[in-house]
Amino acid sequence: MERARSRPSEMAARDAALARMAVSYREPLSRFFARRVREPADVPDLVQEVFLRLARMPDPAAIEKPEHFLFVTAANVLRDRARRAAVRGNGLHDPLSDDDRLASSEIPADRVLAGKEAASRLRAVLGELSERQRDVFVLRVLEGMKMADVARALSISTRAAEKHQAKALAHVAAALEGWRDS
Repeated sequence: MERARSRPSEMAARDAALARMAVSYREPLSRFFARRVREPADVPDLVQEVFLRLARMPDPAAIEKPEHFLFVTAANVLRDRARRAAVRGNGLHDPLSDDDRLASSEIPADRVLAGKEAASRLRAVLGELSERQRDVFVLRVLEGMKMADVARALSISTRAAEKHQAKALAHVAAALEGWRDS
């Protein structure tokens, strides 16, 4: 009998925990996805998928590091989406015929090439960083997160995050120095 009474209160506490996480993390997750997908209309569905996975857990309130958990889950949602797209997308396009004309880009080809080379070089330089330095750099510089949020997401102190950021920036700057002029 006691167990039956505690069940609704446990469910209410579980629902309240889910609601708090949804309010706290909906916008950061939306920004996370918006930077990684081509179609802005897909962002709410991806955020919902993260919270759906969270809701399927028996006790989401027991997660020790919810921010870390949610962003790892978000990355997994993107990976799963890419796998599904690769499987479903093969053979679904129509080949271009000789009569088809593509609109020309307003961006000069040399700038496009330079941008691709810069992105490739940056990717290689980031690969040279330690995993922690790379995580801090990506979250802070590329994702635009505040340093305190980066530290919280990685479960490290703000000072440690700042040190990793400084080392990463120094390495990236040194590796890219003179590259643009050559």
